[in-house]
Amino acid sequence: MDIASRKTVGKQQPTNAKGSLKRSDRRFAYAILVPAMTAFLIMVAYPFFDAMSMSFFQYTIYDLEPIFIGFDNFVAVLTDPYVLGSWLTTAIFVVGTTLLTMTLGLAWALLMYQDFKGRGVMRTLTLLPWILPSTVSAFVWAWMLNGKYGIVNVMLLGAGFIDSPIQFLSEDIGAMLAVILTRTWISIPLFMSFFLAGLQGMDYQQIEAARIDGAGNLRIVKRLILPHLKPVFLVTGALGMIGNLQQFDIIYALTGGGPVRATSVLSIEVFRQAFENWDLGMASAIGVLWVFTLMPIVIFYLRSLFKED
Repeated sequence: MDIASRKTVGKQQPTNAKGSLKRSDRRFAYAILVPAMTAFLIMVAYPFFDAMSMSFFQYTIYDLEPIFIGFDNFVAVLTDPYVLGSWLTTAIFVVGTTLLTMTLGLAWALLMYQDFKGRGVMRTLTLLPWILPSTVSAFVWAWMLNGKYGIVNVMLLGAGFIDSPIQFLSEDIGAMLAVILTRTWISIPLFMSFFLAGLQGMDYQQIEAARIDGAGNLRIVKRLILPHLKPVFLVTGALGMIGNLQQFDIIYALTGGGPVRATSVLSIEVFRQAFENWDLGMASAIGVLWVFTLMPIVIFYLRSLFKED
């Protein structure tokens, strides 16, 4: 074998080794993905497509077999004033909860960003609402907002803000305010941690330089902190809307969707159609429309999450 042939053979060996390494990496990646994909197909994909197919059938407790009715369930959903009202109720709940949570989460993150004694303990205690089961938090808030012995009414009466107790959970506005406050209280720790992580990546010397130039706290927040946290706002806002659109347990434990459907969001309507009216076809139709309501927000969230700078 001449020298040129030896050089050619020597150059091909690393290439084969590299190709073998790539094949082994692909096999390892597929081995990791198989359990996750299997769980996704069983727990997400199959139930969704099963519900989508069921939405084209009349299937109630009185029907021995599903009866194909085409788009009649969707027509019934889109013409039912109660179901249509649940879309508006859902929008009020989602927008109100997301905005309030982001505002209070940012304010609490700014406070936890400061250097003071006991900051670590305060950060740990802040996570308690997120750790507690949501139904437990709902029952706690139901007790606090009780019209007879709730601590909120006691404090308002003691401060002289009201003359008689407010029946929060028996009034339309009060019930919506109760579920928004409860969900906000539970979600603040998560939002605070996102904003605090964004603040930790900020150059503190910029803030110090702004203070030396005479900038006040509001100006620093407006000119420095908010622009820096813009990507965090986009991601947390989309994530908060997705979570609030799927909310069920807090609302059901607090109000059950009442009074008189005042807090009946889409998740409550699906539950009511499936387990109170025993109409699985209608429940599936609402669920399918609910998924398509979520999809634009999910797409925006994923694009914000993986967007390259």
